[in-house]
Amino acid sequence: MRKELLPGEQVIVVTRPQPRALIVPAVVFVVVPALAAYASAWIVKGGPGKLVPLVTRDWTAWLIGVCVALAAWVLLGYCLPRAMTWQATRYTLTSQRLVARYGMLRRRDQQVSLAAVRNVVIEQSLLQRLLRSGNISLDTGYPSGTVVPDVPEVATFRTFILDAIDELPPAAVSGVEGMPHNPDEAWPWETREGGRDER
Repeated sequence: MRKELLPGEQVIVVTRPQPRALIVPAVVFVVVPALAAYASAWIVKGGPGKLVPLVTRDWTAWLIGVCVALAAWVLLGYCLPRAMTWQATRYTLTSQRLVARYGMLRRRDQQVSLAAVRNVVIEQSLLQRLLRSGNISLDTGYPSGTVVPDVPEVATFRTFILDAIDELPPAAVSGVEGMPHNPDEAWPWETREGGRDER
């Protein structure tokens, strides 16, 4: 991230989503190999032959191979992608921007200039409140706001955002896209031919 900083920009905090997304994959990562080992031991002791007389000792290697393959399929198909998705998601707050990066092979970047932020809202579910995480919505004046999901220590992160906005130079927050803000004058989008829009 430091190579991509703008002139005069400083990194304030870098974080990832709340790790609660890894709870179920972690449980599966522990339970599935244990079940595969138990099933393999049961197969070696001749358990399948007691249930189905047609299954002989010659089937032992094949049945153990199936157990191992199923365990590997669950670990590689379920646990690994979720761990990689969490690892590849990063939220970076700088003195000028909030950058959210998603994905490792297919990358998606979401950047919001702090100068454009008008309002910062926290949304939390009950579980998120217990874990002190939440979703941060950034209102930039556009119909579709920016939402950063599952930010850990969300109240502290919002404080960092508000502090960074307060520390922006007056020229950065006084206008939109370089236009100075004059409270007595209308914004260009508030006017139409003939003068100020009084709607």
